[in-house]
Amino acid sequence: MPTWVDCSESVEEALARLDAESKANAAARMAKKAADAAAAAAPKQRPLSGNALIDAMKSEDLAKCRSLYPERGGDPYKPSWWNIMFGGEGREGLDKIKCERNVWQIAKKSHLVRILLDALKASGCEVDIRRHISCEVCDHSVTGGYDPILNQVVVCQNTARYQGLIQGVLTHELIHMFDYCRNKMDLTDAKHLACTEIRAANLAHCSFLSAWTYGSASPFNIKQRHQECVKQRATDSVLAVRDMPKEEAREIVESVFDKCYGDLEPIGRRIRRGSDDIRKAYKERVYYGYI
Repeated sequence: MPTWVDCSESVEEALARLDAESKANAAARMAKKAADAAAAAAPKQRPLSGNALIDAMKSEDLAKCRSLYPERGGDPYKPSWWNIMFGGEGREGLDKIKCERNVWQIAKKSHLVRILLDALKASGCEVDIRRHISCEVCDHSVTGGYDPILNQVVVCQNTARYQGLIQGVLTHELIHMFDYCRNKMDLTDAKHLACTEIRAANLAHCSFLSAWTYGSASPFNIKQRHQECVKQRATDSVLAVRDMPKEEAREIVESVFDKCYGDLEPIGRRIRRGSDDIRKAYKERVYYGYI
């Protein structure tokens, strides 16, 4: 863009001004070039990211979680030729599209997921599906996770392939997001971690049928067996992201169990499979301002 010239100045003044401007521009270019060179020479830091439920409290925990969620480190998943030939991989792009489509449909149709989305919105943490839910390739031992640093739910596109399973993942992880938003939990604290895992297992899992599959159900003492299912799932979830003895993880779960097991927010009730509990909970959400 040409510079506007004041025609009232003399030729000598104009030449002097233009010379000064030229020197100033040259100095600015040299300064920018030096700054770019310094930035290029500085060691690059990979963005710090979360994982299932953990911050960078210890390097061994962070390494463990990044092994579960490799794309959380900022690099796209690259399957080996062996896995492409014999492991059924190499279609990650298609799997991601299918996963995102399923997430979108569930977020619109599932009453259980809608309750959690409405509760998050009412709590000042509205969820943008495109921003806060990410379909990624994960380790085969997990189906989802919650990243508190980026405030994202991770749905593992390679292990959670069907809508029923994805609904369970979204329900579980959105409970963690709700706890992080509403209760300001410190997920580097093992007790806080255990508490949110207890709540997720209590509200999203451990129906009689799922507890039976998990090996903790019985037609007798149903209440006690349900509590045992919750304790087992919460302990396993803590162990998935923390390097500690199982006995220590179970002890932490036991220490916070009564308080966290009794906290049914924001669903308001334990969901029994085959009942109309979900429909009732969805209708009752208005009493708590979750609309």
